[in-house]
Amino acid sequence: IARTCELLNDFYGHAPAYAFVGTANQSVETSIEPALTEIHKQLIQADVVHFDETGMRVAGQTQWVHAAATDSLTYYDIHQKRGQTAMTAIGILPNFHGRAIHDHWKPYQNFTECEHSFCNAHHLRELQFVTERYEQAWATELAQLLLDGKAEVANADPEATSLSPERLAFYDQRYQTILKQGFEANPPPEPPPIKQRGRPKQSPPKNLLDRLDKHQSSVLTFLSDFRVPFDNNLVERDVRMVKVKQKVSGAFRTQSGASSFLAIRSYISTVRKQGGNVI
Repeated sequence: IARTCELLNDFYGHAPAYAFVGTANQSVETSIEPALTEIHKQLIQADVVHFDETGMRVAGQTQWVHAAATDSLTYYDIHQKRGQTAMTAIGILPNFHGRAIHDHWKPYQNFTECEHSFCNAHHLRELQFVTERYEQAWATELAQLLLDGKAEVANADPEATSLSPERLAFYDQRYQTILKQGFEANPPPEPPPIKQRGRPKQSPPKNLLDRLDKHQSSVLTFLSDFRVPFDNNLVERDVRMVKVKQKVSGAFRTQSGASSFLAIRSYISTVRKQGGNVI
């Protein structure tokens, strides 16, 4: 607010009161309500939507910014919860029937009316960790397979919507062959000598292998449906602006201030994606 008042003073020779800035934000937020309603509606109707969430300090407490985005739409909202309760309250995922792109976090997968695909940038980081920490060759091979698939999609015929059935079969078979090597290198843990509640603790490589095996189709969707990107970077870029704001200002002192900022950022981001002039 201080910087905004200083800037207006430099432009016009008059520094407004701090309350003026808050009132102006509220006026903008009210004016863009119809646009935000339409953004929310169009995201529900979209074929593919990216989802992510990040923490934010508001009024002395950690809350959660939830983001939903396409290449032409951005919507932010804030909630005290991070998981399914917040996602349900925001109202996009419960009514969404397209394909949701996100990381492997379980609450997203609880919404069963839509299909799910997972961010392979996350997988590459996890596979690199297994390679460096555990020195297991299968992780390097699988990372290279994913990168090869990404390159093949990038070089595909612009009119194509999927790799050929032969190439899809190749990637499926190669994927399973590499996972088999991984399971051989990471057998299930021995049962404890004394019966304990719950499952025996597994190593990080075994946990990753189980996830990649169970969700193979969601990991490799980008090969069979070119509308689905390789990663979730689109929405992560949108979230980055929120993190920059928090880094500069530290926190929001009021709930209304945080909500107003996210509403206006939703509008600005959408306008920029669609090639409009924000002013």
